[in-house]
Amino acid sequence: MNLNDPAELAVLLEAWLLAAGRPLSLERLGELFEEGERPEPACLRDALAILARSCQGRAFELKEVASGYRLQVRERFAPWVGRLWEERPQRYSRALLETLALIAYRQPISRGEIEEVRGVAVSSNIIRTLQEREWIRVVGYREVPGRPALFATTRAFLDHFNLKSLDELPPLAVLRSLEPGPAGAAGEEPPVGPPLAGEAAEPAERTSFRTLLAELDAMEQGLKTDFDDLPETDAGAEGGMQQVADDSPAERAACPFPDAEPK
Repeated sequence: MNLNDPAELAVLLEAWLLAAGRPLSLERLGELFEEGERPEPACLRDALAILARSCQGRAFELKEVASGYRLQVRERFAPWVGRLWEERPQRYSRALLETLALIAYRQPISRGEIEEVRGVAVSSNIIRTLQEREWIRVVGYREVPGRPALFATTRAFLDHFNLKSLDELPPLAVLRSLEPGPAGAAGEEPPVGPPLAGEAAEPAERTSFRTLLAELDAMEQGLKTDFDDLPETDAGAEGGMQQVADDSPAERAACPFPDAEPK
């Protein structure tokens, strides 16, 4: 195999990504080669581009997320692929969705600030569930009496919702125009088939953040979208956010989600 030929290299990268079952960064892919055979990073990128083009018209795609590159089934096939598993996809409560959305858009944010926006207390079970799922983490403490913990999202959160960075979060303003469900996000392909007969549409195990927020928006039309009254982020919190971006691979591993708040 000529490892300096991007076309041949693309086939090898496909094999690694299929076997890994998780995102692999460009650096990690480079580490898989012996010292003397390692191609240049530019060659790896060319090979990934060839692999992405080869997925066109296929049921799977090459997706770059926060932790790297992965091969995944296209979201439009979720209603069909979900039939492989007897267990129904996880449903999220309105309170959990609101809490996750506020953390994602106003991070770093304290529990008290979340409660101020929502107008009700945040269940400890919700915070624990999001932390066990490794979608959020404590990134610092606000320098006020009591030093409340500041929460922010993680790379595992970005990976789960097919996001490369927080910059890809959809503006809150666009949510009013989105319809809930797999076909709700503008620019996304509609599902290739309906859910099972008599079964409501379920969110995919790995869905887009637009879809999740559209569901939230449909459930809670009065969700506050301006946060001018919240305290400004301090320098220490900003430093904490940088820490989120530098999570190690071990810290980004997803874990079970047993404690979702009942609807």
